Amino acid sequence: MNVLVTGSLGQVGSELVLELRRRHGNGNVVASDIRSDAAAAAKEEGPFYALDCRDGRQLARIVRSHNVKRIYHLAALLSAVAEARPQDAWDININGLCTVLEVAREHDCSVFTPSSIAAFGPTAPKDYTPQNTIQQPTSMYGVTKVSGELLCNYYHKKYGVDTRGVRYPGIISNLTLPGGGTTDYAVEIYYEAVRRKRYTCFLKADTYLDMVYMPDAIKAAIDIMEADPVRLRHRNAFNITSMSFSPEDQAAYIRKYVPEFEISYNVDPVRQALANSWPNSLEDYAARVEWGWNPQYDLDAMTADMLKVLSERGV
Repeated sequence: MNVLVTGSLGQVGSELVLELRRRHGNGNVVASDIRSDAAAAAKEEGPFYALDCRDGRQLARIVRSHNVKRIYHLAALLSAVAEARPQDAWDININGLCTVLEVAREHDCSVFTPSSIAAFGPTAPKDYTPQNTIQQPTSMYGVTKVSGELLCNYYHKKYGVDTRGVRYPGIISNLTLPGGGTTDYAVEIYYEAVRRKRYTCFLKADTYLDMVYMPDAIKAAIDIMEADPVRLRHRNAFNITSMSFSPEDQAAYIRKYVPEFEISYNVDPVRQALANSWPNSLEDYAARVEWGWNPQYDLDAMTADMLKVLSERGV
């Protein structure tokens, strides 16, 4: 199967491309991104295109020329950036998705689109937020994610496009830095623990949010697209999670391996407001039952691996 990944230079895209190429072969996985600063490196491993996902003509040409049958559509503005640039966020996140769905309809492609815990809002249950519950987000990022879920469901029901997705919590990677999300602190804290043994967090100490380690996040994206469609009662999108913690919890686990680590706080009101509107924890029973979601990392295992990898790299 030939696969296209949009937003391939982002936090998830860069690592998803590596895993897909490992599984399917370099030439069968096409990477694309609106940025081209890392295009040369990407081209060395397989095909890469500088692509604005809103450009339907170019997108269709790439799909045709590579006989693409599956699209992982990851191009989007993340939460904090989207709140600062709401019109751009709507244009990129929604008009880009509409373009991808239309090309997928015309060329018989399946589509993976990630949603987010931001799709819920302050009126949703905060603890063990159900798969199906009220979704009234108060951020532009959340609004685009709810709209994206509905668009994917529409294209599946009306046109038969095989659309699937997950609601990602915060994603923590030891390879790629995040790009403007509210949960960026949960990645930055490990880098600073290795570099300086101290970190100043932009969220309050007792702010609980769901998280997932990147290896589990990548596995979820691939597993749901390879799942038996007969088993899928839900499609867009499944709650997934593997851990819920606060910055203070995370600091405590870091001290298990770096005893002298210190954390302080300088709260960013914009990102704190976003975090306050999101769930403390998700209920992911549907994903576990319908396609076998089973994360491998908890907070302790992730912390040990993050610190080990970053120390070995000498970040």
